[in-house]
Amino acid sequence: MSSNPQYLSGNEIRNIFLDFFAQREHQILPSASLVPEDPTVLLTIAGMLPFKPIFLGQRTSEFKRATTSQKCIRTNDIENVGRTKRHHTFFEMLGNFSFGDYFKEQAIAWGWEISTQVFGFSPQNLVVSVFKDDDEAFGIWRDQIGVPVARIKRLGEDDNFWVSGPTGPCGPCSEIYYDFHPERGDENIDLEDDSRFIEFYNLVFMQYNRDASGSLTPLQNKNIDTGMGLDRMAQILQKVPNNYETDLIFPIIQTAGQIAGVDYHSSDEKTKTSLKVIGDHIRAVIHMIADEIRASNVGRGYVLRRLIRRVVRHGRLIGISSEFTTQVAETAIALSESAYPNVRQREAAIKAELQREESNFLRTLDRGEKLLEEIIQEVKQRGETQISGESAFTLYDTYGFPLELTQEVAEENNLTVDDAGFNIEMQKQVERAKAAHETIDLTVQGSLDKLAEHIQVTEFLGYTQPAATAKVEAILVEGVSQEEAEAGTQVQIVLDKTPFYAESGGQIGDRGYISGDGIVVRVEDVKKESDFFVHFGRIERGTLRVGDNVTTQIDPACRRRAQANHTATHLLQAALKKIVDDGISQAGSLVSFDRLRFDFNCPRALTAEEVQQVEEQVNSWIAEAHAAKVEVLPLAEAKARGAVAMFGEKYGDEVRVIDFPSVSMELCGGTHVSNTAEIGVFKIISEAGVASGVRRIEAVSGPAILDYLNLRDKVVKDLSDRFKVKPEELPDRITSLQSELRNSQKELETLKVQLAIAKSDSLLQTAESVGGHKIIVAQLEDVDPESLKTAAERLLQKIGNGAVVLGSVPEAGKVSIVAAFSPEVNKKGLQAGKFVGAIAKICGGGGGGRPNLAQAGGRDASKLPDALGQAESELKSALG
Repeated sequence: MSSNPQYLSGNEIRNIFLDFFAQREHQILPSASLVPEDPTVLLTIAGMLPFKPIFLGQRTSEFKRATTSQKCIRTNDIENVGRTKRHHTFFEMLGNFSFGDYFKEQAIAWGWEISTQVFGFSPQNLVVSVFKDDDEAFGIWRDQIGVPVARIKRLGEDDNFWVSGPTGPCGPCSEIYYDFHPERGDENIDLEDDSRFIEFYNLVFMQYNRDASGSLTPLQNKNIDTGMGLDRMAQILQKVPNNYETDLIFPIIQTAGQIAGVDYHSSDEKTKTSLKVIGDHIRAVIHMIADEIRASNVGRGYVLRRLIRRVVRHGRLIGISSEFTTQVAETAIALSESAYPNVRQREAAIKAELQREESNFLRTLDRGEKLLEEIIQEVKQRGETQISGESAFTLYDTYGFPLELTQEVAEENNLTVDDAGFNIEMQKQVERAKAAHETIDLTVQGSLDKLAEHIQVTEFLGYTQPAATAKVEAILVEGVSQEEAEAGTQVQIVLDKTPFYAESGGQIGDRGYISGDGIVVRVEDVKKESDFFVHFGRIERGTLRVGDNVTTQIDPACRRRAQANHTATHLLQAALKKIVDDGISQAGSLVSFDRLRFDFNCPRALTAEEVQQVEEQVNSWIAEAHAAKVEVLPLAEAKARGAVAMFGEKYGDEVRVIDFPSVSMELCGGTHVSNTAEIGVFKIISEAGVASGVRRIEAVSGPAILDYLNLRDKVVKDLSDRFKVKPEELPDRITSLQSELRNSQKELETLKVQLAIAKSDSLLQTAESVGGHKIIVAQLEDVDPESLKTAAERLLQKIGNGAVVLGSVPEAGKVSIVAAFSPEVNKKGLQAGKFVGAIAKICGGGGGGRPNLAQAGGRDASKLPDALGQAESELKSALG
């Protein structure tokens, strides 16, 4: 290591940090997935998150010391990305961790050593902060490290006291700042001045537990959790003005600039901001997709879709009109692959997802541009000069238009935008999403966490034992810890050991019974919280108490069904890879007692022939009676052998491998048959799309096949009896009935139209002349929307120059309104689409269409007379 490095690349900084702590007996651990194990957090947002169960005392660590470079995603302040020097959605956090081993003195010493002796920072360029009441840390910095008192700043709880939530582990922290301008002296140092200071290393001293009353008690095992921002270190060491101009991001910016035909350094601030957004977001996107996240409208998928759309929008802002995201992704992959090889391994999936999302969003943007044109015309027709904040936000939220783009287009049309109104709508959205899933909450299942130090983790016996004796460690009633519970109570029970499988890997929890001296508890479900198995059930007899010794017994029939369906899922994935595409990967699964569901990444629907071939292949493997080989192997060895990882699962250094030799080998903690022959038979029920690029197969196997066949048999018998035909004659009989029904419907539609025309013809005599135009506004009873439209067109044809507005209530809770305008009426500034849409709002609905003919609907039939009255009034006013 150099004691005075002239220039370090981002990769070198990462490796130097990890090597420094590896030499000090820290185990280098790989970055965890961006899909966290913690169910309360949407994405991995901090380097310490993967170690949460250890900090809580729910799980013991194999290592006393660890060091990582953890990839993280945060989007809570996404609007600042590209506008400030250091805001990002994707970033890497370098960290060193101690689990009950070293504490403040050693953490501070090593923090100073790596900063000054390894990375070569002059002590004159460093300032440290401590919690205002942490005299111990202050003394270590002053007396042992030798930092001048003037350069040790005491800060309050908001800045320098780390908490995991309202309750749980917490403690003071100490931060190291880089001072870009030490020549300004030590007087009046303000660490909030980010033009002078940048915090690059945070040392958290996790030494207390905070209870519900706010009281702090010392933890039995004190922990160290640190974070050094890789992007910030790169900015300092590479001597660039912001994080974006480091070698971690700038090559991506250059690629985007080349595509757009712009140069970053000679561009204006708006263009630079867009280039920075593209550089930042594309890093986040490639890692999210590499970690099996797919774009959607919910959860992590929504975050991914939003980031991709922001990349596309900012590409548009700098003049890129064609698809480009896969090109910048290639640069981002090349920059990341040495530290994160999975981005290169998943390159095809990354580019396919980007191409689909970009293509779809470009079409959405086109629709948004058309809507903006309509909004501008409406504003001008009303004689106004400002686009409302609500309209601007609709463009932003629904069609992906950034506010600045709406403002630019508005300015070209001599209009302004209600920025304040836009911000109000934005704040409403922020409040709706305030849960954000981006707060580190180490108090999941609060009652269990409080009990964590007093009860042992659950030992799972269910791979080999269907029954066992156990001790009741905890009883929860509606989430609250109780010492006992009586018959009739719904409870959650934690045992010291259990044969019950807890829901994970797509497989649902076992059912069965817990029994004891006069006690019977029916177990309906089992879930896993950290390392505790929580048995959900109802006490059917007796009183259950903490400390009771009980007997546990799973329902063997349910277990056999789950095992058959789970193994069948593995065979299904292998068959899809063999027959459809070897690149297919799992996107989700469900293994229940009566069926299985398998979601997989595939850009197209399977053909009927492929579905049949997959089904036949699975049944062939079942008939061949392949024996299962179950092993626990080091993760690296399992992957080297070709084991397939299950979607969303987290793996330790050792993994359980389910191998049906020459057929399927997967990493899986679920329960399985010992031989494929035990499955019996496999049947695919359906194959369909569930999201962009994601398909779903639903199937049944094993004992569940009989339930499926019995249900089908019952339906067929019922239909045969009703139609008085043999089962094999049903298709022809149904086809005949469908034909008869279509003919009847056509006759009915013809009669409806004739009736509507007959009713409407009587309205001709009610036509009023207004300003040389004729208008008819009327309500027709019980006329369906299509017939109402035909009637309006016919009336307009007969009156010639004029306007016809008809309304009807075709059925309860539905209103239909049609407007038909002649070209002369259009020349008066009236357009049928906008007119009828506004009128329909009175009935709690909306709609639109062409300038000459439009249709709308509503829900409140009682308001139809009012709506038609308003239509008549507006027509007379506009035409008169």
